Amino acid sequence: EVRLVESGGGSVQAGGSLRLTCRYDERTSCMGWFRSAPGKEREAIATLYWRHGSTYYHDSVKGRFTISQGNAKNTLYLQMNNLKPEDTGMYYCAADITPRQYCSILHTAYNFWGQGTQVTVSS
Repeated sequence: EVRLVESGGGSVQAGGSLRLTCRYDERTSCMGWFRSAPGKEREAIATLYWRHGSTYYHDSVKGRFTISQGNAKNTLYLQMNNLKPEDTGMYYCAADITPRQYCSILHTAYNFWGQGTQVTVSS
C-alpha cells in the first residue's frame, strides 16, 4: 500500500498562485494530480512518469501548472500559477503501481489516493 498525503490547498483570488505538496511513502512508476469538481468526473491535471521524467498536462492548465519532484525526499509538487475560477476543485495526489510505458490519464488506472486538498479560486 502506498500512502499519500496532500497539502497546500486554500482560497485565492484569480491570478494568484498555490503550490500543492504530496508526501508519499513509496514512489511508483506514475504519479499524478487529479481534480474533482461538482458535476464533473475526476480528471487528470498533471502526471509524471519517473523513469524518463515525461509529463502530461490537461489542456486547461498548460503553461500555468507544473508538476515536479520535490527536493525533499518523497515529495511531489504541483505549482499552480495564474489561477482561474475554473481551477476550483478538490485536488488529489494519486499513484499507479502498474508497470507502464507511459502514464495513464484515467483515474481508474491509479491504485492509491490521498485524501485531497481543496482549492478555491474566486473572481
